[in-house]
Amino acid sequence: MNIAIVHDYLNEYGGAERVLQTLSEMYPEAPIFVAFAVPRSSAQIAFKDKKIISSWFQNVPFYNKLYSPLRFFIPLIWKSFNFSEYDLIITSASWYITKGLATGSTKEICYCHTPPRWLYGYETSVNWRKWWIVRVYALIVGHFLRMYDFEQAQKVNVFLANSKNVANRIRKFYRRESIVIYPPVIHPSFLVPPFPGKAGTFPPNLGGKNKEGFYLMVTRVVGGKGIELAIEAAEKGGFKLMIAGERAGFRKSQITNHKSQNVEFLGRVSEEKKIELMTNAKAFLALSRDEDFGITPVESQMCGTPVIAFNGGGYRESVVPDKTGVLFDNYSVDGILGAMDKFDKLKWDKKVIRKSAEKFSEERFKNKIREIVDSLQCVPKS
Repeated sequence: MNIAIVHDYLNEYGGAERVLQTLSEMYPEAPIFVAFAVPRSSAQIAFKDKKIISSWFQNVPFYNKLYSPLRFFIPLIWKSFNFSEYDLIITSASWYITKGLATGSTKEICYCHTPPRWLYGYETSVNWRKWWIVRVYALIVGHFLRMYDFEQAQKVNVFLANSKNVANRIRKFYRRESIVIYPPVIHPSFLVPPFPGKAGTFPPNLGGKNKEGFYLMVTRVVGGKGIELAIEAAEKGGFKLMIAGERAGFRKSQITNHKSQNVEFLGRVSEEKKIELMTNAKAFLALSRDEDFGITPVESQMCGTPVIAFNGGGYRESVVPDKTGVLFDNYSVDGILGAMDKFDKLKWDKKVIRKSAEKFSEERFKNKIREIVDSLQCVPKS
């Protein structure tokens, strides 16, 4: 079949881009259509060897700064593409309403990371509600884009959700059922080359035998990830906290002005360094209040490291209480510190933790996607 892949845009590299990367590996001949691709960004670099087709929006001056305020152009951006020559398009949809793009006999599978959070009242990476003029703007533009989002959702042949959490949102906002296929989590042995051992086993230097006394967060440094709360907890509790990730929503001053001796910002790290940190950390902190799914906590479990997570969103689906991590309800500094006290009283078996994470493997993701593609029975275009 002649397949195209469509993604919101290429800027920061996050969980959605990890899914996109796996889809692109499955269908290497498929071009990737995006609203825009920011040159030298982490996401653009990750896909530099792929055929990327950007929309006319790429030519708008300062598009990489204006894509959010100019979001009312979203319908025109996707309408400018012609997918009629393709048998199937796979849309990777998040906040840029990347769905409902197939026309004629072309079919569409929409892998939905989440319905746009900003459209439906969920916490976002930027607290835009603090400015009254932005609230007024969002009220007006959001009204029309919600109608557009619903209309586009009705055109999708098959909805895939990255979690039961998101499947519930799809049912609520689009009145559509979806198939849950968890995002692909790549086994650490494939991320730390060169490794001459058997695929699926751990390199000798990443056995996780000697846990170090630090807690770890790996996330884009943006709002809504609980970073501020983790910093406050580290200061009050006196524990060492390491934060790895690309700065995207935080101002530089919010990081450089931080004086705590207990907190270290590492910036974006290599895959090898990330796995090393996850393997050696005492525990991984996952503090979003309503995470769509959350790949990094599963990566941590794949490394044999338990998770301390807020009891909400996708964390409920990836963390097994008292077996692979601790879930807590009190979203506060005291809540985190209480969870850490409970964590210290439990015994952790890294083999059990790794085994639990295997159900989120990349192989399982690929097999499920192929099943869905085959079930559509697309007739190749002549």
